[in-house]
Amino acid sequence: MFVLELTYTAPLDAVDAVLPAHVAWLDAQYEKGLFLASGAKHPRDGGVIIAVAEDRARIEEVTAGDPFVAAGVCAYRVTEFAATKTAPALEPYRQTPG
Repeated sequence: MFVLELTYTAPLDAVDAVLPAHVAWLDAQYEKGLFLASGAKHPRDGGVIIAVAEDRARIEEVTAGDPFVAAGVCAYRVTEFAATKTAPALEPYRQTPG
């Protein structure tokens, strides 16, 4: 499982100009089953996405396709972790320690 932290690297008006394309991109990742949750940080200086994928390389490929990245308005920090404990709804993503 991955935590994707977005940090805006441009003023909010530049971010907002790309927001509709970013939201469409998010929707596509949800449809593929890659994203589990996402939203803006408070204060609004970026966002957070909880994602699942077979490996980090796949996540890096996906984030590179974000319109925010193409427009140069955000940078990603990717943190991989083993979800050894989850809420019941996330049980399919639970990992066994080892």
